[in-house]
Amino acid sequence: MAHALKKLSVQVLKNNNVEAIGAVAARSSHWWGQVKMGPPDVILGITEAFKRDQDPKKVNLGVGAYRDDEGKPFVLPSVRKAEEILHSRHLNHEYAPISGEAAYTEAVAKLAFGDNSPIFSDKSYCTVQTLSGTGALRLGLEFISKYYGKDKVVYLPDPTWGNHPQICNQLGIQHKKYRYFDPKTIGFDLQGALEDINKIPEGSIIMLHACAHNPTGVDPKQAEWKQLSEVVKKRKLLPFFDMAYQGFATGDVDGDSFAVRLFVSEGHQVMLAQSFAKNMGLYGERAGALSFMCGDSQTAANMMSQLKIQVRTMYSNPPLYGARIVQEILTTPDLRQQWLKDVKLMADRIITMRSELRKGLEGAGSKLPWQHITDQIGMFCFTGLKPDQVERLAKEFHIYLTKDGRISVAGLFSKNVHYVAEAMHKVSS
Repeated sequence: MAHALKKLSVQVLKNNNVEAIGAVAARSSHWWGQVKMGPPDVILGITEAFKRDQDPKKVNLGVGAYRDDEGKPFVLPSVRKAEEILHSRHLNHEYAPISGEAAYTEAVAKLAFGDNSPIFSDKSYCTVQTLSGTGALRLGLEFISKYYGKDKVVYLPDPTWGNHPQICNQLGIQHKKYRYFDPKTIGFDLQGALEDINKIPEGSIIMLHACAHNPTGVDPKQAEWKQLSEVVKKRKLLPFFDMAYQGFATGDVDGDSFAVRLFVSEGHQVMLAQSFAKNMGLYGERAGALSFMCGDSQTAANMMSQLKIQVRTMYSNPPLYGARIVQEILTTPDLRQQWLKDVKLMADRIITMRSELRKGLEGAGSKLPWQHITDQIGMFCFTGLKPDQVERLAKEFHIYLTKDGRISVAGLFSKNVHYVAEAMHKVSS
């Protein structure tokens, strides 16, 4: 009898353990049950559709990376040379300083603001290395949230790069729009921008694309930048420039930084996010920088100390390799001259493809105005095509682009540009 009771007790204990383990497993399987499926990435969807397409004439105009005229990734000769130099030095792989190597941050700041900018003599700025342009934007907006005020609103151009509002959302920063693109003229809406900026509350943050506006390719002219500077100053707004295409936009690194240098010269305490993904082809190396105009050297030192704390708790130290390439190119005279030729080569190919696309459309007999294709600059172009026309391009001609009619001009080559022009003519006529 006692043996039977003991056996029964053991069985009950086992059953209870099984039930307890099952309950824990059930609970743990639901720890993340509230997580919903995120929306698919638009560009990734285009790329996947392109890959599935078996037609030999298929064209991907959604890609956001430069390609040569054969459609292949392009490694800049200056980058290759810099890699060879770095390899020959047998460098170690110790940690970089939290803010990046001083030679790197100084070189990239001088590229942006100009060698003779007074900020370098009075030390009224601070620059930290970041994980490319996206990392600079994230770090900068987080700094704003912590030290400038979480209640401040960021005003973004309409439209803007999709990551701008997403970063704000992740940080809980409110964002609104100001008019920028005029769909009627497929150009810059100066009056709309000035009217909207004039109504922005004082102390707000305004996001500005320094050059080669993404996604439209529409930039203000220099005289228009001066008007924008005036109204931004009048409204006492904090300008945050995103400069991902310096040199890549027009082939002129100084011309492409005109807006940034203008605002600094006119006393704006700008913030600047830089990226070397496009203009040096260092997409996967994540080399970037975040700079602040601080007003005076003591404030700059204070801000740098807090930025280091942010970096330390976010990713501790920045990566070395991409930054070493950038530094080598910018601080070695021969390499820098080679890079200036390389970046102009890329910019010129994009400009040529714009010209060929417009020529092809006009040559096909299109009666629509296509001047905006050559007026716009940079990798991206707002064609003016409507969603139904974009759908026809994919279904009938195997040409893939975003629904808003934006194309990556880097996806055009000598062998496909006239095919694309003919197709665009057929769907828009």
